[in-house]
Amino acid sequence: MNAVVRPSAHRPRSPLRRLVAPFVKPQVFDFWASRLHPTWSWERPLARIEARESASADAVTLILKPNRHWRGFVAGQHLMIGARIDGATVSRSYSLCDAPRADGRIAITVKAIEGGRLSRHLHDRARVGDVLELGPAFGEMVLPERVDGAWLFLAAGSGITPLMAMLRALAQRGMPVPLTLLYWARQREELCFVDELRELAATHPNFELRLLLTRQAPQHPGEAGGRIDAESLAQHAPDWAQRRIYACGPGGFVATARELTAARAVGFAAEAFTPPPRSDDDTGTVEVELARSGRRLQLPRGQSLLSALEAQGLSLASGCRMGLCNTCACGKASGTTRHLHTGDVHSEPASALRLCVNAASSDLVLDL
Repeated sequence: MNAVVRPSAHRPRSPLRRLVAPFVKPQVFDFWASRLHPTWSWERPLARIEARESASADAVTLILKPNRHWRGFVAGQHLMIGARIDGATVSRSYSLCDAPRADGRIAITVKAIEGGRLSRHLHDRARVGDVLELGPAFGEMVLPERVDGAWLFLAAGSGITPLMAMLRALAQRGMPVPLTLLYWARQREELCFVDELRELAATHPNFELRLLLTRQAPQHPGEAGGRIDAESLAQHAPDWAQRRIYACGPGGFVATARELTAARAVGFAAEAFTPPPRSDDDTGTVEVELARSGRRLQLPRGQSLLSALEAQGLSLASGCRMGLCNTCACGKASGTTRHLHTGDVHSEPASALRLCVNAASSDLVLDL
């Protein structure tokens, strides 16, 4: 796969900013600048909500205008979004669902999640004019600068959002490669971007669309039923082994896609929003020593270390909770862990460990 050119993470300071920086506290500048314009800041990336658009029965697309401190993205990447809720900033990771635009605006699609503090705020209460905090774009499942061959996108639920950004980017290029999208949801009311997807399929002969419903009978052209399995792939993408495959969705969906296709496809890349279900082998507990604090904890196998440690009362830095942003990474001095998405086992000492997507397989010593 060709190398991907990513946006720069840093903007050189102007001579004036370098001159006044020793005398200006960014927090003080931000306080007074925001009185003049809501997204002015010393260096913090901020964005104003410019529009709200319904994406499905339970999802909304927010169109955001970032300030000049945000450094851009590549289609398929994510970013951290922060909002003030009840006096505190709550941050979560969201996929950018549009390709980079000439006007600099960006879009995220937010599904309302039961108990999701930020998702419910953005879906139910955020309004045009509200200002959100932005983190830098991250994520490696992106389109290369030059695409060739044939492609297959496998999406389930919210997993459509990064794939939609890549699809829109390909459409901007005139759909230069054959692309098939298989998109699963429980019910058709939960499918996002349906009208646009159908229009793209009608406009570009290279693009084929299949909408698959797991809890509803198909009724309309282009719909089918059933979950992801070897039969559905053979029916809807019979040449999948000759394609580059991108898969995104819940952990169980991605794990199935990986098991069915990764070994034989031309290429395979995936991101999972949640870990796959625990297997029967993920039983019992292990002892985890926290080297800096001296604590020793009994933690369950098969559960992400981040969740297990939080359940013990630890407050740890975290971001995407998908193994992408590295916010929760810490040092591991000894022990064996298993990656919850790939099943890979790692026992190297003195290595960095992403707590959100790894579970303990043996006793561990962590640099916490």
